[in-house]
Amino acid sequence: MIKLQKADKLKSYLRELGRVAVAYSGGVDSTFLLKVAHDVLGDNVLALTAASKFIPRRELDETIKFCAENKIRQIIFEADVLNIAGVKENPVDRCYLCKRELFKNFLRIAEENKISIVVEGSNMDDTSDYRPGMKALAELQIKSPLQVAELYKSEIRALSREMNLPTWSKPSMACLASRFVYGETLTEKNLSMVEAAEEFLLQAGFKQFRVRVHGKIARIEILPEEFNRLLKIREEISARFKALGFDYVTLDLQGYRTGSMNEGLL
Repeated sequence: MIKLQKADKLKSYLRELGRVAVAYSGGVDSTFLLKVAHDVLGDNVLALTAASKFIPRRELDETIKFCAENKIRQIIFEADVLNIAGVKENPVDRCYLCKRELFKNFLRIAEENKISIVVEGSNMDDTSDYRPGMKALAELQIKSPLQVAELYKSEIRALSREMNLPTWSKPSMACLASRFVYGETLTEKNLSMVEAAEEFLLQAGFKQFRVRVHGKIARIEILPEEFNRLLKIREEISARFKALGFDYVTLDLQGYRTGSMNEGLL
């Protein structure tokens, strides 16, 4: 009942905004936000998607498919993220530097399409971790309707399931840059290594995972209940990861968790 009240609050807020561009990544939150916005506002919604080395090609393809199936207008912006000042050096405020430039471009594209408001899919759970990107959103006056409606990830998944959205059970996703220890230079090569390694785990049937990178060490985070299954194919995983360019392959005994690269900062 509470989540339905929050859903109604979200719809009312979107109606007040009237015409919006949605920053759309294809994840659980932005897909839910985009669908609700389109249901409420129809053609007054534009999906904006950044194509970059930080996002797996598979994720981009899924955004294109979803927008086509739901007849939502989408503009894809080619983002050269590694040439944003300071980003490839991967400082602790990398997300701030990157998001600030990406959303400046989103605002520009929205304005070119006679839309003055850009919204994005941060939810209430996003207030509990180190997220410097939120500062950029605040500076640029980007709106976060899911937070206005006080929706948490679990509620968004439940509502998405009721709406038959394909993303309701989709694993949480974050940009590939988040896989690297702060201070380690980001390159097309090492980003591609991570993308290929995670694609291998996905095809192997693992549900929620990250491949964190420490130099030439790959630290695999999976759900603890899947440890035994990984160990059964450990030699296959090790061989594949080493073929990609990693020297060592490890399993994190704490298992999957969001923001593990931030643990030393908090």
